[in-house]
Amino acid sequence: MKITLFGAAGEVTGSAYCVETVQARLLVDFGLFQGVDHAEERNRVPKELNADRLNAVVLTHAHLDHCGRLPLLVKAGFQGPIYCTPATIDLTALILRDSAKVQEQDIERLNRRREQSGKPPVEPLYRYQDVEAVLRLLKPVPYRQSVTVAPGVHARFVEAGHMLGSASIELVLEEHGDKRTVVFSGDVGQKGTPILKDSEPFQKANLVFLESTYGDRDHKSLTATVTEFEEIVKGCVARRGKMLVPTFAVGRAQLLVYLLTLMFRNKVVPKFPVFVDSPMAVEATKIYQNHPELMDEQYQELNAERALAADMSSIHATVTAEESKALNAPCGPCLVMAGAGMCNAGRILHHLRHNLPKPETSVIIVGFQGDGSLGRQLVDGRKEVSIFGERVPVNARIHTLGGFSAHAGQTDLIRWFHTMSQTRPRVVLTHGEARGRDPLAALIRARYLINAELPMYGDTIEL
Repeated sequence: MKITLFGAAGEVTGSAYCVETVQARLLVDFGLFQGVDHAEERNRVPKELNADRLNAVVLTHAHLDHCGRLPLLVKAGFQGPIYCTPATIDLTALILRDSAKVQEQDIERLNRRREQSGKPPVEPLYRYQDVEAVLRLLKPVPYRQSVTVAPGVHARFVEAGHMLGSASIELVLEEHGDKRTVVFSGDVGQKGTPILKDSEPFQKANLVFLESTYGDRDHKSLTATVTEFEEIVKGCVARRGKMLVPTFAVGRAQLLVYLLTLMFRNKVVPKFPVFVDSPMAVEATKIYQNHPELMDEQYQELNAERALAADMSSIHATVTAEESKALNAPCGPCLVMAGAGMCNAGRILHHLRHNLPKPETSVIIVGFQGDGSLGRQLVDGRKEVSIFGERVPVNARIHTLGGFSAHAGQTDLIRWFHTMSQTRPRVVLTHGEARGRDPLAALIRARYLINAELPMYGDTIEL
């Protein structure tokens, strides 16, 4: 039995594990590399993977860094089943279709420039029809039930608390009469995150692959972050200003809609217009609403007391470009939620261009901002930024909320691992850069006397 890492080893994207026994070969995740210099080189199907000889794929969740290379796998000859939870099936369809659309648009622009330079056209990684071929292979798996996914391989999915439908996966591998239990954490969510249920630990394992994105630190508490968000909103409503929230369409947008709904219900602020200015976020919200069985106890109780939809009368979806442009007219107090989350594309750019010069505007940053992104420039206090080649003064108030991360911090990662630690498993730390996984490895060594392994791309772990 052996497991080879084809991504998320010493970095946080490109999650992919090839599991091999004498009877079976399967993948756990096959995600895109994003935001790294070697993304173009790595976003392919490694020759040694032999896609047409894989029995199956098991998918932890629908984020692109976990599912984004699946269309390439199918193009390379894979025709087996892809097992995941029902909600992951719905969100994977949404996210992969959007990925294909963005790639085709980007390549079209690039090829116009290449044509002007006398260069031949290039192809996107995959197209819409490649995504549709993937979706036909997706097979729903219920939480907590053992399912045979390949000869001698049994999988069990449990709640990971990271996004709707996300799972940690236990594989029981059989070979020559021996059994080994291998656990893949996937991405573990913060304990107590609104809407989603908390992550579930496994009881035992021989080998654990544990994510370490924030293995070096804890986030600001969710309670403190929600209080800070409420204070920002109350202040902006009092000034009758416009709030702009660059947000990721899946997960963060639904969380903010929920928190605003509770503010209206509890009369923290009077109702004011909230615009979800993202077609993708609108569709993702519908998917969330289609899976009430996955919501946490508080959500269920509040909805039973009185339907949450009753408090959403001032929340509006703006789908068309014309509806989005109309939001640039004065409309305070109001809140506009739009993508992209790092302000590097999408409708949020138009809203920022029109509203950053106005001192009554508040920009609320609720997610990680990558180096060089417009969002990072705003967080760093730049007094002037460039949008569509135009110099735009920054007179708006910029607020940063660091506690809404979808990833567990160090304490929650250790809490998730603790139950299994009693069985003394081998531990492999992945899905984290050195700054995340080195401190987590040191803590695991100090607390459990287990030396965590830190593999890199292409390394193989043998059982």
